Amino acid sequence: MDSLDPQCKHLISPDYKNFILSLLIVLGILLSYLPQHYRIISLKSSFGISPYFVLLGTTSSSSSLTNVLSQQQSLQDAACCKNVNGFACFAGLLGVLQMATQCFCFFTILALFIAYFPRATSRSSKDSPSYRAALSVAVICITHALAMLIITVVFGLKRPSALQSWSNFCGILAAILSSIQYFPQIYTTLHLRCVGSLSIPMMCIQTPGSLVWAGSLAARLGAKGWSTWGVLIVTASLQGTLLVLGVFFEYLSPNRGHSHQHDKDAETDADAEVDDSAGDRHQDQDQDWRPSEQTPLLQ
Repeated sequence: MDSLDPQCKHLISPDYKNFILSLLIVLGILLSYLPQHYRIISLKSSFGISPYFVLLGTTSSSSSLTNVLSQQQSLQDAACCKNVNGFACFAGLLGVLQMATQCFCFFTILALFIAYFPRATSRSSKDSPSYRAALSVAVICITHALAMLIITVVFGLKRPSALQSWSNFCGILAAILSSIQYFPQIYTTLHLRCVGSLSIPMMCIQTPGSLVWAGSLAARLGAKGWSTWGVLIVTASLQGTLLVLGVFFEYLSPNRGHSHQHDKDAETDADAEVDDSAGDRHQDQDQDWRPSEQTPLLQ
């Protein structure tokens, strides 16, 4: 034990209060996203969710995960895992697990957003994003995540001294993306005057939870990790604004309780257009038909 690296000694006797809090945050992150996943699946539609919100949120979570993975403290804790027991290693890497859980949950939202994207087109939905735009969002998100991973590996192998600067850059990028992440969704919610497939319970859990998570990461990473926990403070503030709008349109506005009516109207209009087109084709065929000498007398 005396030969243990001094940088690893803090893992031998972890702060159990912070460990329990960090573990609860991991579970809280996972549980907080489940209402959003369930709402999209139950409605079988991602109507009301801005593709730019999904784009910025997914790329922000990828940047945040890259930020914490390339933090000097995270790398030191990972290197210490070969010298400490499994529990101490797990406790030291809980910060990474928290970010990985958030990234996984947001990529799940991305997958559900694409799978249940409304295909209906109507006169009232001409201003809505197209399915091609939704697919473009998915391609950009996956490309961004792969690029962040490759650059991190290259820096780790070729220039380890530059990893902390890369980590700070990823943290700043994540902060910028998360800062503007909620503006497209706020605009979409105001424009539709409903929450659509957006989950209010998710926001009720995540808004205060982000502040608790920020405090936990600040205690773990210290002032040097400002680029990691600062993102969560910004996110909580903007998500709180969206939560207020969602509660108003869902429970207080005159149009409350009609969150998904726009999507149903779009599908109804699309079906009506299909029926009208089919009727027009049959009418044209009837008009073009003329009897001839070979026409049977009994039809």
